[in-house]
Amino acid sequence: MKYGITGASGLVGARLSERLQSTGHTITPLPRVVEDPALLQDLDVIVHLAGAPIGEGRWSTERKQQIRESRVLGTRSLVKTISRLKKRPRVLVSGSAIGFYGTRGDEELTESSAPGQGFLAEVCKEWETEALTARATGLRVVIVRTGIVFSTRGGAFPRLLQPFQWFVGGPLGMGQQWMSWIHVDDEIEVIRFASEMEAVQGPVNATAPPPVTNLQFAKELGQLLGRPALIRTPVFTLRTALGREMADELLLTSQKVMPARLQEYGFQFRFPTLQEALKELLGKR
Repeated sequence: MKYGITGASGLVGARLSERLQSTGHTITPLPRVVEDPALLQDLDVIVHLAGAPIGEGRWSTERKQQIRESRVLGTRSLVKTISRLKKRPRVLVSGSAIGFYGTRGDEELTESSAPGQGFLAEVCKEWETEALTARATGLRVVIVRTGIVFSTRGGAFPRLLQPFQWFVGGPLGMGQQWMSWIHVDDEIEVIRFASEMEAVQGPVNATAPPPVTNLQFAKELGQLLGRPALIRTPVFTLRTALGREMADELLLTSQKVMPARLQEYGFQFRFPTLQEALKELLGKR
């Protein structure tokens, strides 16, 4: 099949492009803002992953505007361009995030759960709304609400790993907040599954079946590395370093997200447990 991918050089996009090309598919990298219909001609699938990184730099007013507009306006432009095509792709797989749910304590969250509150929740709601307008053009639309992607190539995992390598690892705050995560290889398989399986549409949670608390994550990682996991990073320190809003929504938020629809569709995770994922990432398999 012919895939067009925005964000093809990003953490997930690059790995997805490699995997698709290795299995005989054709890849067309697309710009963040797509306005030329010629770029989309003859594509079977559009995977829309582009967006300004949320974890790089403090959330100033300007930075928050970049995060929002890169997703909302970029998606709006893409859908408008799709609507101008005479021959349209079969499916749009559009990125989103579990930030959609906001912080929810111990509440178990599925795709049918209501959206939450906060900056990221508002961004995700607007982002998804824009993508879903593509249904009016006849496309099947899948919204992939991604959890914390674990990869050695970038993203959150190397940052979480570093303190343990320096023997100063431990939970963030009290560590009771739920972390909903996914190994990068499972993330790209979710996207492939969504693009190929006609029954899949609407939102799907791309998270491993068992979410863990931050304390559980720290203990598991520490054990595999043979490092202590006793040094807590105080909430005050995190808020001082990143700003209260960014620290609360990225590091201290609690989201116990379940991949209910993927499980209903029969998707098989390659790394369904945290231990299996960490062993692969740390080269201990």
